[in-house]
Amino acid sequence: MNSPVTLDRREGPYGEVVLRRRDTGDRTDFEIIANGTFLMDTSDGRSERLLVDAAMEALPEHARVGASVLIGGLGVGFSLAHAAADPRWRRIAVAEREGAIIDWHRGGPLASLSGRALADERTVILHTDLVAYLETSSDTYDALCLDIDNGPDWTVTEDNESLYGTRGLASCAARLNPGGVLAVWSARPSADFEESLRNAGFSGVRTEEVAVARGVPDVVHLGIRPA
Repeated sequence: MNSPVTLDRREGPYGEVVLRRRDTGDRTDFEIIANGTFLMDTSDGRSERLLVDAAMEALPEHARVGASVLIGGLGVGFSLAHAAADPRWRRIAVAEREGAIIDWHRGGPLASLSGRALADERTVILHTDLVAYLETSSDTYDALCLDIDNGPDWTVTEDNESLYGTRGLASCAARLNPGGVLAVWSARPSADFEESLRNAGFSGVRTEEVAVARGVPDVVHLGIRPA
């Protein structure tokens, strides 16, 4: 396996973010590293697609057509691209705090993954910190699909930890319409986070798994705001 090539490295208000390219024989993948922690790459987007699909399928059947979704974290664009490919989503907002990541998608190396989705009239990119947006915005959605960390127990920055506690989950509930779905991606299951969801008043709490080549499966934690 060839060593990764650094395409861009930037220091921002939340620390360092790096985009790397890795060539492995017959394919090329991109990797995003935040503050020295591997965040995600383009090698396998199954769990990111599950994040969006699980949120849609958890909605009441009558609410699926014309639903709105907030995706927390643009990342490599898998979740956005998958949402834009589903005509049932009426409005797709993406909150991304790193200007570098937005640039990489808008005419940069990641444009091939997300260009069509970004051009979709249903899509809006919010250059904002997700935690702050959830706390201060009055916007509401039918689904929140959050993928800004490696999971509730493994955050990229300390500031993100509040998202998975009492205050953060209350902000999530406030941004959801009654019957709306909170879906949170994680690199490993978290029984503690499931309990936090229940304690915050979410119903139908469950965890869906996606098998990976090695180690524990990726998961999506789900909870529903009671109607």
